[in-house]
Amino acid sequence: MKLIAPADDAPATLIPIPALADNYIWMVQKNGHALIVDPGEPAPVEALLSHGLTLEAILITHHHNDHTGGVRALQQRTGARVYGPRAENLPACDVPLSEGDQVDLPGIGLQFHVLDIPGHTAGHIAYVGFIDAERPVIFCGDTLFAAGCGRLFEGTPAQMLESLSKIGNLRPETLVCCAHEYTAANIRWALQVEPDNVALQARARDTARLRAQNQPTLPSRLDLELQTNPFMRTWQPEVRAAADHRAARRLDSPQAVFACLRQWKNDFK
Repeated sequence: MKLIAPADDAPATLIPIPALADNYIWMVQKNGHALIVDPGEPAPVEALLSHGLTLEAILITHHHNDHTGGVRALQQRTGARVYGPRAENLPACDVPLSEGDQVDLPGIGLQFHVLDIPGHTAGHIAYVGFIDAERPVIFCGDTLFAAGCGRLFEGTPAQMLESLSKIGNLRPETLVCCAHEYTAANIRWALQVEPDNVALQARARDTARLRAQNQPTLPSRLDLELQTNPFMRTWQPEVRAAADHRAARRLDSPQAVFACLRQWKNDFK
């Protein structure tokens, strides 16, 4: 998969729009045009569009209502084209997508490649590209979170581990645009897994400062996830040892380690 940075040097603005209880609807603005990702409700998007933006595209990562609840209203009011996973039932979708497909948005001057990343849902996809020459990005819905990952509602541990590995092979500076403000809670759990992880301890302090100021902790960066997210570190001796201790037995595969971590996080209060 070859990613191509935009040819023009017009600045792009990446905005996490708070929605519902703890969702973010992602917006990219450029050249007076905008795209949005996973609009769970229409009103926060409409408020920003009222400043003279043209909504060119709505990108959907998976079918859950907190990611699609605003799609039909926004499509009807703006005429924006809707892109989404081919294998999932969506309220509206003009362009069904799966891995290997490409999304070209000439109005905003951006291009994205599609990855299949099942696990959270069976047909979950991600959009990977550049928002400008220096900023690669992935819109990954509920697959990868800051210091966490999505619950396995429809997929298996093996599928989710493969999906996370696929994301982990992207450029380390890739901005990780996930869809929920779960970072503080995820870090509290991650510190149970790796209490001596210095990078994770620093991330905990940074996250506490941002949330105290009511600021988003996102986007994350892939290199930060590789340093601090236990679900992206199942091969690390410290993480494997913690999972073995939790399971009270030696876990004999990366899938078994991942499954133990996921159940541990499910049970964490």
